[in-house]
Amino acid sequence: MDGHPDLFQIDKIPQIRQIATDDGGMEVNAYLVWDPDSREAALFDTGWNSDPIKECIQREGLALKSLFITHQHHDHIAAMTPLRRLYPSMQLWAQGQGVPPKNQVSEGQMFSLGALKIHARMTPGHASDGVTYVIDGLSGDFPRAAIVGDAIFAGSMGGAPAHFELAKTKIREVILSLPQPTLICPGHGPLTTLKEEQSHNPFF
Repeated sequence: MDGHPDLFQIDKIPQIRQIATDDGGMEVNAYLVWDPDSREAALFDTGWNSDPIKECIQREGLALKSLFITHQHHDHIAAMTPLRRLYPSMQLWAQGQGVPPKNQVSEGQMFSLGALKIHARMTPGHASDGVTYVIDGLSGDFPRAAIVGDAIFAGSMGGAPAHFELAKTKIREVILSLPQPTLICPGHGPLTTLKEEQSHNPFF
């Protein structure tokens, strides 16, 4: 499947939901991923509002086990406090300042979510604490997905005025080097594919 999967198509991709919320001026994406057998789920970033996340968890009958943060810019963590109240046993994983040592994610760290495997890869540039999470074991057209935060977008990349070359290097090394086929899930805008960005992203 070439091009940017539209909303109808993402609804048909098993085990992943893109949840977009808006503060009145900026829309940001969170992603809910789960194992279909155990119904164990992980959330990647929170967006602005916890309500649609809660609704999806209830609708799909999921048990939220973990919250993974791609970077600590406010739009990506704005709903963290209400979510932690709703799901007090949820394990937080993030990188950077202010994160307790027990919650710090490290390069190459692997997590299990039922039969799924989640690998953490550091992608600083847009943010010093940037992390990309690569999920293996999905079903459907894409056995692999990369939750990339604001590192790369469909046809663009995250702003990195102070670390532009670092950002480009990490995107090439960590994201664009992934095996085909891989679904790319950015923090803003539409979903895209590894093939699409390798072929058409003007920055690369």
